[in-house]
Amino acid sequence: MTVSYLVRRLLVFFLIVWVAASINFIIPRLAPGDPVAAMVGRMSQQGASVEGSAQIIENYRKQFGLDDPLPVQYVKYLWALMRFDLGPSLSNFPTPVSDIIARALPWTIGLLVIATLIAFTLGSLFGALLVWRATPRAAQLLFPPLMVFAAIPYYLLAIVLLYLLAFQLGWLPTGGTARIGASGGWSLDTIVDVALHSILPALSIVLSAVGGWMLGMRAMMVSVIGSDYLTLAEAKGLTQRRIFMRYAVRNAILPQVTGLAISLGTIVSGALLVEVIFSYPGVGFLLYRAIQNADYTLIQGITFMLVLAVGIVILVLDLAYPLLDPRITYQGR
Repeated sequence: MTVSYLVRRLLVFFLIVWVAASINFIIPRLAPGDPVAAMVGRMSQQGASVEGSAQIIENYRKQFGLDDPLPVQYVKYLWALMRFDLGPSLSNFPTPVSDIIARALPWTIGLLVIATLIAFTLGSLFGALLVWRATPRAAQLLFPPLMVFAAIPYYLLAIVLLYLLAFQLGWLPTGGTARIGASGGWSLDTIVDVALHSILPALSIVLSAVGGWMLGMRAMMVSVIGSDYLTLAEAKGLTQRRIFMRYAVRNAILPQVTGLAISLGTIVSGALLVEVIFSYPGVGFLLYRAIQNADYTLIQGITFMLVLAVGIVILVLDLAYPLLDPRITYQGR
């Protein structure tokens, strides 16, 4: 890898982040209504005293810089992002947006990283076994039904699982992250309780994703089977298990790794509808509440974090490709 290529990739990365940040600034401001006026309106509906509401709105607009011309707001916005300052939340003033996201992010990462890795592992393995000639016939008949779930949106699966496993059978909790009255902390009971509350949302994500991973891996394995290096490995007398894992799967899985990296980059945005259905306090549920409350700064903070995470993942993956597959080179040959 040359230095010039690395510099080009970094420039492209910063260009993408800048364009995404600019779109992130513009879109919320195209929405109708005034977020500050909406916030004062909610305060009045909740019984809070809002005497002199016009003055309150004016002061809040000045506090958030919304009374400045758009070009001035844009420059201030970019300067704040360069310092990783996401500003205070409109609906939870004066709590910083970064603090609100930091409280929700561990829940989302804990749920989605585990669910994504499980779906990727099972889907890739089942998809490869589906077309491998040494796979038992019974297993080849059991795998295809899992692909049906790929056509079902994960939030519909979440509703079905919630109805069957929580309301009808009562095997699992209906939502949240812990039972009412739980003491918290890092005790074994708390960890088990959190794990039980995470099974339903994780299961809905795994079931809806595993079929897609299977289809992708199956397509790549079809292109690999019959290759000369597999024939040579068989001629050397290698076991079927070693040929399958070291030669077939290893050469077919690279596109899957790309998809996995992008999926892991997008998890910081959360699984919005699943988190809403199960009242799971992750970033997706936080984004839903921010949209409800027209919280510009919180929406911008979450979406910018998503853009930054995906950009970093793609950059790292692009630079790591030659390590994953020696056939890939950036030397111009």
